[in-house]
Amino acid sequence: MNETLKRSISGAVYILLLIASIQYSIETFFVLFGVFLLIAVTEFCNLVHLNKIAPTIIACLFYFFFYKIAIAEKGDGILYALRYNRNFDLAVLFSSLIVSLKCIVFLFDNKNLKVDSFSKFAYLIGYIILPFVIITKIPFGIKGYNPNILISIFILIWTNDTFAYLVGKSIGKHKLFERISPKKTIEGFLGGVGFALIASYFISKYFLMLPEKNTYIWLIIASIVSVFGTIGDLVESKFKRISEKKDSGNIMPGHGGILDRLDSVIFVAPIIFLFYQILNYVS
Repeated sequence: MNETLKRSISGAVYILLLIASIQYSIETFFVLFGVFLLIAVTEFCNLVHLNKIAPTIIACLFYFFFYKIAIAEKGDGILYALRYNRNFDLAVLFSSLIVSLKCIVFLFDNKNLKVDSFSKFAYLIGYIILPFVIITKIPFGIKGYNPNILISIFILIWTNDTFAYLVGKSIGKHKLFERISPKKTIEGFLGGVGFALIASYFISKYFLMLPEKNTYIWLIIASIVSVFGTIGDLVESKFKRISEKKDSGNIMPGHGGILDRLDSVIFVAPIIFLFYQILNYVS
């Protein structure tokens, strides 16, 4: 099969599965991201040469524990409500942010070409597992589960990635971070930011139906997605470069692994959730 066709089909299946699972119900949303988490953990263990048994158990316990404390079934029917536990939210958030900062230091450290045992587990928990927990919290708000919020974030990530590639390929001349990702350019990065900002305006106005005065929220989210999504992609690229692998896995023909597809969103999720907390505090 033609490589472009193979890539297009697997990409389309991934997008349809993602959107359908998020939209259909809370259960399918949690199941899909639980499966994604287990695959991502396996791929990360392969990248850093970590035995998979303990990480898989840790991931299952974290995810199941969060599901049980976050979602409560009420009454005789299937009615779900989010249990807000601010202390739990903040503990998860700041633990993940600390590791995100460690990831950025790791990215810019030219001398660090190996990952020690402690760091492997720190990255496993703060870079992989906790961001997945945070992703499952993002669609919940005061009015309950709103799948369009998470879908909007994915649309912004896809928009940023697509136009960063197209602009970079057509007019890109100045390398963004050549040592880690030779194909990324500053022009491509700026193009991705610009188109993500445009997309965020239309998403907030016509998809999420927000009042005009609240469109600034999604302009900020688009900026977060563009900047930290790019950093997340670079961080994963460094892990792959150290392990001398092109892709994190081969589950998606033409695209690589689940970690290759979700490297931006898992790095972006804690920053967006932090922005949520700031908005709640201000309001």
